[in-house]
Amino acid sequence: MKFFWGLLLGFALGIAVGLLLAPQSGEATLAQLNEQGLTLRERTGGLSEQLRTRAIDALTQGRELYKSTKDQLTEQYSKAKAGQL
Repeated sequence: MKFFWGLLLGFALGIAVGLLLAPQSGEATLAQLNEQGLTLRERTGGLSEQLRTRAIDALTQGRELYKSTKDQLTEQYSKAKAGQL
């Protein structure tokens, strides 16, 4: 995960430096940055929702697994304590 964030940060910094060193006016560069920022926000909007949905699903599955495992262990412990194993 650190690699992904480092890659993303390096990509963003590379774009920023390239735009700042480009042979165009500051106003044109700022307009281009704003446009690209809006485009990026639109693209990542759906991605963040997908990640949120997957995280909620994973938490739900984890809770269900925890509950079933806990119930099984409690039942086994009760049987062992009563000498029924």
